[in-house]
Amino acid sequence: MLILQRKKGESIVIGSDIIVSVSDVGTDWVKLAIDAPPTVKVLRSELLEAAQANQEAAMGGGSIMDIKKLLENGREKGES
Repeated sequence: MLILQRKKGESIVIGSDIIVSVSDVGTDWVKLAIDAPPTVKVLRSELLEAAQANQEAAMGGGSIMDIKKLLENGREKGES
């Protein structure tokens, strides 16, 4: 894992075609701008977790309550 410190307006480049820029910062949050090709899927982690839970529920491996908990946890963290 690579850990970098960036300031507002600074960027990092991943590969040759993905640019992640810091567009704004707050006391307990950061706003990122991600420029990636349309073929690269960019998702917030809580959406990926919810999609996986939904897929498990559809296959009988999870429950509606599991999905509800994941969604509520995302709201509690202030994620949007």
